[in-house]
Amino acid sequence: IKTLIKNFHHIKFWVGNAKQAAEAYCVHFGFQPFAYRGLETGSRDVVSHAIIFVFESPLKYGNKEMDHHLTLHGDGVKDIALQVDNIEKTVQTAESNGANILEHIHEINDQHGQIRIASIKTYGDVIHTLIENVSFKGSFMPGFCSPLFTNPLLSVLPQPQLNFIDHVVGNQPETEMEKVVSWYERTLNLQRFWSIDDTVCHTEYSSLRSNLITNSDHSVQMAICEPAKGLRGVSQIQEFIDFYGSAGVQHIALHTDNIVFAVSALKQRGVQFLEAPATYYENLKARLQHSTIRIKEDLNMLQQLNILIDYDDNGYLLQIFTKPVQDRPTLFLEIIQRHNHKGFGVGNFKALFEALEMEQKRRGTLYYNSSEFKN
Repeated sequence: IKTLIKNFHHIKFWVGNAKQAAEAYCVHFGFQPFAYRGLETGSRDVVSHAIIFVFESPLKYGNKEMDHHLTLHGDGVKDIALQVDNIEKTVQTAESNGANILEHIHEINDQHGQIRIASIKTYGDVIHTLIENVSFKGSFMPGFCSPLFTNPLLSVLPQPQLNFIDHVVGNQPETEMEKVVSWYERTLNLQRFWSIDDTVCHTEYSSLRSNLITNSDHSVQMAICEPAKGLRGVSQIQEFIDFYGSAGVQHIALHTDNIVFAVSALKQRGVQFLEAPATYYENLKARLQHSTIRIKEDLNMLQQLNILIDYDDNGYLLQIFTKPVQDRPTLFLEIIQRHNHKGFGVGNFKALFEALEMEQKRRGTLYYNSSEFKN
């Protein structure tokens, strides 16, 4: 089945202070100011190659939707915007299969040309803006201008060279995952690529289930996860749901061609990453001795930087996860490099869980009564 979705267009965050949020991503993650739309919306856009993040905040009291979103969720992802080739067909397919159309197809123009957009509701308070480029030749979208100011500090800091959005992960309350995955299959023609359950992905404390859905050429990949009952503690998926207040985007994975260089640069820029469990690299080196895969990168350097490795008979991937980038333990980022490997680090899930559980212990949120968070 040919899917209707072409690629990720941009990701929009609703935040308390768009100016400071955009500046933080520029300083810490190597983004560059890209486009600006003035005081009417408080929207600021930053870009790193083909990664566009948009930050919006309310400028005065009375924007009930944004005010509620910020009170319930804190800063978080509002919109995973998707580029499509044929918006009429995409919206028609989505609507006829039960999608809630929030904004019907309309045109936006400026001197640089025209786009057509619509928006649909997905899980939690997240939406998908669907964008078809009719004749637009500008840098982002009609109505935006060049940035008013670029911090001279940005040209001095090392560039991490992040290329594009590899995948986006959405967390769901327990028992909701299957419903969301089948919604994507019906409405946007995305296909299941792989799935794991709690018999595979668990630790002593917590476990999860996950399904990956993708378009036909893997340019749009989204993992949908839900918590499974932990044996002793609170799953980090459940912790996200409790602190975010609903389903939402847990993390965004950014692709690089050189993860050692990227992570070294990001650390110099002040990004904090999760630390792998002490036994991870000993176990990894023992397993690699019995594998035909040869890792090109220096294993000691990967260990020094806490970069995780997963592999199969065809290739391998390298990945690392930041600590939460919000004040709540909700959204974080992943940096990923692929060597002929389309997987998502299933072999690292246990190590990732253990690293996240170490952080939960530090926060004091590995054990608590989740029902206390119900609104």
